[in-house]
This record gives sequence, structure tokens and C-alpha cells, in this order.
Amino acid sequence: MPGKFIRIREGDEVEMHLDNHPDNKNPHNIDLHAVNGPGGGAAASLTAPGHSSVFSFKALNPGLFVYHCATAPVAMHIGNGMYGMILVEPKEGLPKVDHEYYLMQGDFYTEGKNGEQGLQPFSMAKVIDEKPEYVVFNGSVGSTVGDKALTAKVGETVRLFVGDGGPNLVSSFHVIGQIFDTVYPEGNLSLATHNVQTTAIPAGGAAIVQFQMSVPGTFIIVDHSIERAFNRGALAQLKVSGPEDKLVYSGKQFDLVYQPEGTGIRVAGQGGVPAPAAATKAERIERGAGVFANNCQACHQADGQGVPAAFPPLAKSDYLNGDKIRAIKTVTGGLETKLTVNGHEFNGVMPAWSLSDEDIADVLTYVYNTWGNSGLEVTPAEVDAYRVKAKSQ
Repeated sequence: MPGKFIRIREGDEVEMHLDNHPDNKNPHNIDLHAVNGPGGGAAASLTAPGHSSVFSFKALNPGLFVYHCATAPVAMHIGNGMYGMILVEPKEGLPKVDHEYYLMQGDFYTEGKNGEQGLQPFSMAKVIDEKPEYVVFNGSVGSTVGDKALTAKVGETVRLFVGDGGPNLVSSFHVIGQIFDTVYPEGNLSLATHNVQTTAIPAGGAAIVQFQMSVPGTFIIVDHSIERAFNRGALAQLKVSGPEDKLVYSGKQFDLVYQPEGTGIRVAGQGGVPAPAAATKAERIERGAGVFANNCQACHQADGQGVPAAFPPLAKSDYLNGDKIRAIKTVTGGLETKLTVNGHEFNGVMPAWSLSDEDIADVLTYVYNTWGNSGLEVTPAEVDAYRVKAKSQ
């Protein structure tokens, strides 16, 4: 997910074949927004289980277009990820760049709440109310982070083909720390805008963004309706290697003491839906990886290294490995004090997480069994015994 990226040229005559596996229960079809014809091909391609349909079209208009299943109920088919993109290049083609990547955002509506374990049925009620549990790139939380992140080098030009499958939400597409040199809004190759910070992509729409990398680092790609990025999964990474340019970006130059007014631990709330108990340590680790991706990764990073002078590392952490009970109290009660981790001092705020005992046990077990840590297991009973009631401000 998404479907395959289709690439053709303006003026091409295209023959489409749609096969529907005999084991399927529903008919399917394809509506290509690049097609000039009734339903974008939907009526011509309506295919029952065990059948195959064929139709053809001529690519009259260049641009980047979405395609999707349009069988009723349409929102259910799109909401299960039945979409992709088709690029109709102009006759002269597109200018060469160093890297091209394909990203599609989608909103997902599950019966279970965000983070709830197990196979989750589709919720028609939630899609009608336009209240998704997940908003993600390329079909899942964490699909393009860590060792699956996009990559480039300093000096290279990156072109992103970005689509929004929907079925409902508009994307505020943004790369944190990068300005788009060129944007083709709504996939319109006849209209280029320049020096853009964030571009809107409607459901069923697309955009092409291009930019040259000036400095190295990990650049976070988000839907800037920001709750979707840090709580529902709409987050990807672009990792850039190469020499630094301190004139373009210096990094932190000073770290001075500042005493703000007021104190108090902040509480980062999560719905209290109890997850089913993990049967084994291995299952707890696997579930903990999902909890980490949803709640912890933005600060502590996919590789557990944290952010220097801001968020402490979890990898080979002497603070975590030295005291399991302290770790439980830190996650459940928050922390607002100076601490030293692996020889480096940190002075920030760790919010208190109101996750379930099972979720906290899972994520701590995942951390303890990743990145060279001690291999401990944390149980829900231990979390219950040592949980700190979060203070409200």
C-alpha cells in the first residue's frame, strides 16, 4: 500500500487490465483521475470476483493523478488503502533529478482505538464522521522511518511525488527544516510555484515537490495538521549525508540558563483502552515497537539515540538499565529535573504518559531489548505497582 506507481507519457495509448481474484468477496474497479471518460474508467473496469476487465484510454493531459477503487461503498474501499498514483509526463519528459520518491497519505478508520492491538475491522461509522484513528504515509505507522527512511546526499535534488488517497482528510504537506524550491500544486505540471513551506493536498489530489539538500541531517516529513504526525502516524524521514555547511546552518551555538515562570509536569494523555495481554516476552517486544513508534519516536528517534542536549538517548542508557522501577516511575509520572545519561547532562521535561499498564510494559520491554540494552522484561503488574499518578497543572 499504496498501489503501484504508474508512469506514462502525454499522448500514450494505455490498455488497462483489472483482475479480481476468485477468493475475493466484493467487486472492484479503478477510477483513474488521468482518464477523460465516464467514471475515469470505473464503469468499464467494474469486475466481479473471478473475472478480468479490460479498457483503454489516451493520456491527453500531463500531470500527477490519483487512482482508486470506486466501488460502493467508495469510502470503505479507499479507506482500506485501494489507491495509488499515475504520472503522465509531458511529451518532453521531466527534468532529471538525483532522487524520486513516492509518498501517499491516507486516513484509516478502525473499530479499535489508536494503538489497540490485534486485527482491527473497518469502522463505517468513523469514516462517515470523518474521525480516523490513523493518518499515515504509505499504508502504516513507521513505513518510511529508520532503516526504511528516504535517503539523499548534500547537493542532491530530491523530487517527491505526493498524493492524498483520503478518503476524507486534506494534507498540509511539510518537510521540517526544508523549503520546497519548486512545487507543482495539485499535480499541475503547467503551474510551478517556488520557495514554498507547506503545500495543501486535497483528498484525491496530488502535488510534486522538489528541493536541493543543503546540509546533512534527518529531516522529518509530516502532515502539518500536527496532531496527525505525532499521534496518528503521519510522519516519515529523509536522511541526508554529507559535509556540514555552518554558514547555511550552524547548529546550536550556545546553551544558556533560562528560568521560566511556573513549573509542573505536563501530562500527555492517551485513551485508556486496555490492550489484550501479551502472551510472551517476544510478543511484548513486538507490541512495544508499535507503542514506541506512536508515542516516543518523535523525541527519542527511531534509532534510540535521542537528540543531543534535548532528548536523552535510550540506546545503551545507563539511566534506564540502572533501575527498572525508576524507569516505570519516569514514564508514568513524568520528569522535570536535571539528569545525566551516558555522561551527558539533560535538563528538559518528560511528560507523564497515561498509557495503559500493558502499553507501558510493552514499550519499556521493547526499549530494554533494543539498541544494546539489558534485556529486561517489564510486566503490567510491575507498572501497576510502581505507577505514579500524574500531577495536573
